[in-house]
Amino acid sequence: MDITLPLDYSAIERILPHRYPFLLVDRITELEPDKRIVGIKNVTLNERYLAHRDGEPPVLPPTILTEAVAQVGAIMILAKPENRQRLIYFAGIERVRYRHPVHPGDVVEIEARVRRLRSRMGLLHGVARVDGKVVVEGTMTFALGPRTEGEST
Repeated sequence: MDITLPLDYSAIERILPHRYPFLLVDRITELEPDKRIVGIKNVTLNERYLAHRDGEPPVLPPTILTEAVAQVGAIMILAKPENRQRLIYFAGIERVRYRHPVHPGDVVEIEARVRRLRSRMGLLHGVARVDGKVVVEGTMTFALGPRTEGEST
């Protein structure tokens, strides 16, 4: 698979094993292999995981936002030819800080940078912004493993 930016939703589906409603990245706009990636998540009112409270606007749960950051980082790792037949596992998060709520209509720009990269494990620092304002940031550990028989690519 050739990587031509921007990556749209269907190109992202060819890289990640996730599918709707758990594929949380809409577009990849920048990619520097083994260094940095930037993706976009458009938050819409019809997303089933929005948190609603009476009298308050719906909010994207922080756990969903954290998963979106992890997925952007996973795209960078799985886009490499040597990793295309592997799976990536979210192994841990550290120092994650939620700064501001994210609402329907927001466009979340997600950036992930490699902190450490080894053959089967790595560390990424992710930052998500809305209108240039940081809404979440943290460090995520991942592990690479083989696909088991029967899993599609």
